Amino acid sequence: MKLITAIVRPERLAAVKLALFREGVTGVSTERVSGHGGEHEIVQHYRGASVVLEFHEKVRLEIAVSEPFVERTIDAIVAAARTGEVGDGKIFVQPLERVVRIRTGEQNNAALTPVTVERVQRAASQALKPNVPHPIG
Repeated sequence: MKLITAIVRPERLAAVKLALFREGVTGVSTERVSGHGGEHEIVQHYRGASVVLEFHEKVRLEIAVSEPFVERTIDAIVAAARTGEVGDGKIFVQPLERVVRIRTGEQNNAALTPVTVERVQRAASQALKPNVPHPIG
């Protein structure tokens, strides 16, 4: 089991979510963060004063997956988040010692198995077709 943490551009979040759902990865937590990597500082003028923006808005995703899902999760994130520009983000992979699903008490891989993976994958593939209602909110 691994914990995959990805830092991506906010405007790429919808594409990343769809790519993950297509792969059957449904358990995702997100959080807005700001950070500084290889991107250049931005100087903006606000009320007559120059302001240096050193930190850029990003989204952090945390995804706990079983071993068979590690590479496909990474590949889905990279494919959906990549723009080719500095600031596309990073992915960190860490081992997970133990996972417990609170609702049922299931542990480890059983706690990571999505209960609705088929429905989510079906809905994600339907989202790619034009004029089809999107059942995932």
